[in-house]
Amino acid sequence: MKHPHDTDEGEILSPTQLNRRARELIETRFASLWIEGELSNVSRPASGHLYFTLKDAGAQVRCAMFKPRSSWLRFRPGDGMHVLLRGRVSLYEPRGEFQLIAEHMEEAGEGALRRAYEALKARLAAEGLFDQDLKRALPRWPRRIAVVTSPSGAAVRDVLAVLARRFPLVPVEILPVPVQGGEAAPAIVAMLHGAARAGRHDVVVLTRGGGSIEDLWAFNDEALARAVRAHPVPVVAAIGHETDFTIAEFAADLRAPTPSAAAELLVPDRADLERTLAGSRLQLRRCMTRAIERRAQRLDQLAARLHAQHPQARLARARDRLGLLQARLQRVALHTQQRRVDRLARGLVRLRAADPQRRLRSATERGAVAHERLLAALARAIERRRQRLAELVRTLNAVSPLATLERGYAILDRPESGDLVRSIAGLNVGMNLRARLADGELRLRIVEIPGKDA
Repeated sequence: MKHPHDTDEGEILSPTQLNRRARELIETRFASLWIEGELSNVSRPASGHLYFTLKDAGAQVRCAMFKPRSSWLRFRPGDGMHVLLRGRVSLYEPRGEFQLIAEHMEEAGEGALRRAYEALKARLAAEGLFDQDLKRALPRWPRRIAVVTSPSGAAVRDVLAVLARRFPLVPVEILPVPVQGGEAAPAIVAMLHGAARAGRHDVVVLTRGGGSIEDLWAFNDEALARAVRAHPVPVVAAIGHETDFTIAEFAADLRAPTPSAAAELLVPDRADLERTLAGSRLQLRRCMTRAIERRAQRLDQLAARLHAQHPQARLARARDRLGLLQARLQRVALHTQQRRVDRLARGLVRLRAADPQRRLRSATERGAVAHERLLAALARAIERRRQRLAELVRTLNAVSPLATLERGYAILDRPESGDLVRSIAGLNVGMNLRARLADGELRLRIVEIPGKDA
């Protein structure tokens, strides 16, 4: 029986159905967005969830941030604070209330960082630093890979695990750098320059794990972006999560969504190579079989031709020719022997005409004169080289760092890298150093740097 309110214009919905459809429509349309505003009505019940209102001068929206994301906040939200948050729009079905489900929230200062990020990105893009024409293709078979990252982070473990699983033959060098903080960007730039000078690698991976915008801010450095773009070999960047984008990734030759994905893009899959090798082995076996069959057929043809001829006649002709050659050989041997006898007779005549004793005395006198001249020349040459060696020794002692060390000086360097210490810049309290003296080495630890903040 038809409901009295049913019409051809549509079905009749219950409030639950209406709210559910409205929620699905809103969540589909607004999957994820950023919004900035002022906090009010902030409350955190015993459940650990965070409820608040985000407002500006003209409107407000109710928000919720559920545990554990609310427990990850690095500040304590309060009324009147200006924040920037990322979330998805939804509808609370039981009450039909429009709300925003917050997934990430940061203080307004982070919003300033994001605006600085957008300004730098726009300027470098206008300069052409991110142009696709500048991107270089990755080598198909890299011979050595450099991974610029923190040696203790999860990113390096992911990269090494994937490389070991897919293509364990390629050597991988970890170039350790800090990936967070004010010293991270200069350290990464210096490491990239050092790798470029070494020229040992076919491709460089710049990576770290996820984090907030402050955690990733070192990779939004302009000098780092230019160093990535100027590197002589392709650079693959995998910074943070898939939804995180940094300036260094735009400047890189290839951006990977995760460190594991970067490793997969760098090397071929061992399973694919094994299948290709198996196919090539099968094809080679078939080619060898066909070649053997062709040569067997050729051998059969040659055997047929051999049987078609007369071997006995060929042996007879060969025997006749052998007799002729033997006769010629005998005549040539007799003629040669006669010429040698004549030559020997003429030599004996010339030998008797000569006086060996006189020639021997003359040769002995010439040998004595030459020996005296040789000794004199050798003495002069030794003296010249002795003088030259003395000059070189004096010159070497003048410029030798060992001579400097003998005067009481020392050479400082970093034991883990061997880099010389020429300034207190880059040194921190607690850092280990090595001092090279004239008669050995000392291990030092910095306990104070006068005039420099710790």
